[in-house]
Amino acid sequence: MKVIGFCGLPGSGKSTAINAVKDLGKVINMGDVVRIEAKIRNLEPTDEILGKIAKDLREKEGEGIIAQKCVELIKNLGVDIIFIDGIRSVTEVDIFRKYWKFPLIEIVAKDKLRYKRIAQRKRSDDSKDFTEIIERDKREIGFGIISVLKEANYQIKNNTTIKILAKKTREIVKTIINSY
Repeated sequence: MKVIGFCGLPGSGKSTAINAVKDLGKVINMGDVVRIEAKIRNLEPTDEILGKIAKDLREKEGEGIIAQKCVELIKNLGVDIIFIDGIRSVTEVDIFRKYWKFPLIEIVAKDKLRYKRIAQRKRSDDSKDFTEIIERDKREIGFGIISVLKEANYQIKNNTTIKILAKKTREIVKTIINSY
């Protein structure tokens, strides 16, 4: 089994990059674990609520709980190639690397461009204005995303078009798969 992680700050283009390679394997979004928990708790999946749930899960069950839940899910999938989206802490990286080689691809974009993308994409859990976007960045940094970015084995700059991001992502992922 080949498990490959994607990381980056909100709006950097992680989901878009993964979308370019999803035909090569199965995508697991760590945020989906939190969204499932919101559904179990019968709560609206807004950015604020999902942030609180993620924090609550980590405080009650440990910093690696979301990654551990993903590991359990992956082991039961029976798929050869898995892409992980939404890594927030080095503890999560370490959990995945306990089971697999787990190369990590960082998607990077300029802050101004990230903020514009977040404002335009209109996800239910997205921040709605500049102040909320900055708060979300602070929360992600609090989870340890900066340390995760330093763990990345590969980096893709995403300051141009979706087509260019897709091309770069496919090239790197195919290289990783062939050398895994």
